[in-house]
Amino acid sequence: MRHCRNARNICGVFLLDKPRDLSSNNALQKVRNFFNAKKAGHMGALDPLATGMLPVCFGEATKFSQYLLNADKRYRVVARLGQRTDTSDAYGEVISERDINFTSTQLNNALNFFRGDTLQIPSMYSALKHQGRPLYEYARQKIIIKRKARPITLYKLECTSLKHNELELEIHCSKGTYIRTIIDDLGESLGCGAHVIYLRRIQVANYFYEHMVTLDHLAFLRAKIDEGIGSFELLIDSLLLSIDTLVIHFPVVHLTEEVACYFKQGQSVKGDTIHLSEGTMVRVTCGDDHRFIGVAILDSDERVVPRRLVVETEKSI
Repeated sequence: MRHCRNARNICGVFLLDKPRDLSSNNALQKVRNFFNAKKAGHMGALDPLATGMLPVCFGEATKFSQYLLNADKRYRVVARLGQRTDTSDAYGEVISERDINFTSTQLNNALNFFRGDTLQIPSMYSALKHQGRPLYEYARQKIIIKRKARPITLYKLECTSLKHNELELEIHCSKGTYIRTIIDDLGESLGCGAHVIYLRRIQVANYFYEHMVTLDHLAFLRAKIDEGIGSFELLIDSLLLSIDTLVIHFPVVHLTEEVACYFKQGQSVKGDTIHLSEGTMVRVTCGDDHRFIGVAILDSDERVVPRRLVVETEKSI
């Protein structure tokens, strides 16, 4: 892996199609080195077994990644029926094997139970922290920590295929949903046990499947750059999405360049906030080009109070 020498101050969001058997952090470092980027971070870690969308933020975009933490996600998952594992996925040890003898009606009833608002107890093999340590570290030492059930929402839970001992589902869920736990709980409700053998994240918030890029394609483009065939700007930077895509769900308040000068100095300003109520988070633009300059919250006087600002000295995408 390359080390980032003369690292570049780039800004934007890159949608990685993470491969299987690679941790999210290792995937992040590979992407960062391909871009030769100075600052980068990922949003919403995927298990090594999982593939698919891993949003990577560069530069100033890292400031706004927090506003995507509550985002919904979509997955395709294949469960192996008849076997339960200690990790609820194919990387774990089989702890029970049972016959598969449920009916289609029983399957539909079981799926319906999980749809909508429910409570979920996170897996011991999750990255949730207990006393500063992730739960999976305790699990590997055979230590069980009592976990509180957390509210989740399954907006969609649809069976797309059932062949022999493999059940394929499409899931649209709220933040903090553990797919492995859903599969484990579903297997128990069907009386046969189940674990994840395939998991692919296909959407995060408003980021869609079609915009993902693989590490292999990045490596191909970087090799061209290293050979002097094309530039970063032409071949790689064009893959970045703009910073404000992270807050596209916020209503917009547009400022003149003059008013924006005060806003960018951290001062609250007056803006066109008609039809918006106190406490509303907004994305702020300015100028004829409607340039994104930060996010703000509206106070009781209908003033736009800065919360996060874009440092425009860096190159933004």
